[in-house]
Amino acid sequence: MAEGTGTVETLEFQSEARQLLQLMIHSIYSNKDIFLRELVSNASDALDKLRLETYRDKDLQADTDNLHIEILLDSDARTLTVRDNGIGMSRDDVVNLIGTIAKSGTADFLRKLKESKESAGQDLIGQFGVGFYSSFMVADKVTLVTRRAGTDEGVRWESTGEGTYTIESLSDAPQGTSVTLHLKPADDEDHLYDYTSPWKVREIVKRYSDFITWPVQMAKTGEGEEGSAGLETVNSMKALWARSKDEVSDEEYHEFYKHISHDWTDPLETVRMQAEGTFEYQALLFLPSRAPMDLFMRDAKRGVQLYVKRVFIMDDCEALMPNYLRFVKGVVDAQDLSLNVSREILQQDRQIRAIRRRLEKKILSTVKTMMTEEPEKYATFWSEFGRAVKEGLIDDPENREQILEISSFASTHHAEKPTSLRDYVSRMKEGQEHIYYLTGDSRTTIENSPHLEAFRAKGYEVLILTDPVDEMWADAVSGFDGKTFQSVAKGEVDLGDETSEEKKAEYEDLLKWMSATLSDTVKEVRLSSRLTTSPSCIVGDAGDLTPTLEKMYRAMGQELPPVKRVLELNPDHALVTGLRKAFAEHPEDASLAETAELLHGMALLAEGGELSDPSRFLNLVADRAAKAL
Repeated sequence: MAEGTGTVETLEFQSEARQLLQLMIHSIYSNKDIFLRELVSNASDALDKLRLETYRDKDLQADTDNLHIEILLDSDARTLTVRDNGIGMSRDDVVNLIGTIAKSGTADFLRKLKESKESAGQDLIGQFGVGFYSSFMVADKVTLVTRRAGTDEGVRWESTGEGTYTIESLSDAPQGTSVTLHLKPADDEDHLYDYTSPWKVREIVKRYSDFITWPVQMAKTGEGEEGSAGLETVNSMKALWARSKDEVSDEEYHEFYKHISHDWTDPLETVRMQAEGTFEYQALLFLPSRAPMDLFMRDAKRGVQLYVKRVFIMDDCEALMPNYLRFVKGVVDAQDLSLNVSREILQQDRQIRAIRRRLEKKILSTVKTMMTEEPEKYATFWSEFGRAVKEGLIDDPENREQILEISSFASTHHAEKPTSLRDYVSRMKEGQEHIYYLTGDSRTTIENSPHLEAFRAKGYEVLILTDPVDEMWADAVSGFDGKTFQSVAKGEVDLGDETSEEKKAEYEDLLKWMSATLSDTVKEVRLSSRLTTSPSCIVGDAGDLTPTLEKMYRAMGQELPPVKRVLELNPDHALVTGLRKAFAEHPEDASLAETAELLHGMALLAEGGELSDPSRFLNLVADRAAKAL
């Protein structure tokens, strides 16, 4: 037993960590076996990191002989120990990694966990990498002993999960980490098995950790941690990506995915690749079945694991996967890279860039196949990841056409089911040159927009784009299949109804007067061919920023000059015809300017915009209502 060298300190868990511990102790889901998968996975990561450190730091004083994982069982003491001789942890590492959950959004996640029970509980542990906490599902006390490779001082950490933990320095701790669980009594009703039973532990290791690249060795002793007689390796250590497809079951693929992703659900799709020739590599990639909670967090880790000739190099290799495919998990094993390659070198490496291009195309083609052959599976994929994938329309011009092919959008054609662009084009009216769309905060806002009136009346389908990223790509992408994208809220539209020259002449004076009267807020006032029931609407010129995009830039701290837009009038609406008549008869009437202001304000509100002076607008409306009564 390692001896302490200093005072035992008692520290408190961070509040979110205490909540999580309580949820583990009073576990709300039944599969408690996974605690062992998490501990073995952590041990495997520690061995990977040690090997990598020794490649990078030749002076590191570390023992790399016989790297392995041990599982020691003591039925008399009712303990289970998972021990590795990997990288180990310093005192600060222990406090930061175990005593604190320093992830943004954790509190919100805990709230969702309590609301949605089992599935969220599984998601929480996976998302925040706190698989260690799952030990408290099966143990009423956990003892951790660790020493970081290359240092002299070890650490003992211990807790019953009740809100505090003790920590002390050790003089003679072995390199690596040892986690000892003081097990709760076996209870069939609570799905607590006898985890000191060799056959049970062997079964869990084979099911969840067979592919771990390090030997997982087991021993049954009655002597606690000190005895390790009869060690045997219980996992095959075969890398799944190096085995032929016929040799690997779907279940093995799924467990491997869970190991590398810390997700608790099966992946939606498994993608295998093997390239030979100039660049030799193997890849085993997975499309998850649900989006991680940190998909849109700036500090979220992304990328796949990189190996070189079966040697682990790094987690989260961003150079191998574009940001818009950041949800893809998996492994790439390259044959011709240096073992001491760094992230900086990878960004410039010609081979890595070539591999990345092939991975991108493979993922996109896989989704395209899913779209045509497994539409239900595709619908799940798009609902979970479509918003991220559409970022590629801006970031990845090279694959823009393929991304458009696999994209789906809500439209006025169907209230529930989104449409592909290919299907939209197939339904276009004869002579229609544009793919029409409208952006906005919500489907309800867009469907009630006056911009849609003439399009709906004439049976033109309009894409309904409500994701923030839609505001960006819609202006950046020129078109699809020879058809250009056209916002129904920008420019002048030609739906076959030209305003007669006679009507233009009737309104010429009013339009000039209104343009001058509203010159501080609008670029121009003109007659509209897109309105059928509303009196007015606001439209932008072809190159103008949309109001939503303006808000987004300002929210990011970018000050923009005010963008003046165009006010369009419906020449057949009673309010507009009445204003024209009143102006013709009494052009000097001061109340006419207020009516013009009201028309502009109503148009802003109809598109979900913001009034510059809401109080004045409300006073004008109240005054007009009072006069009408």
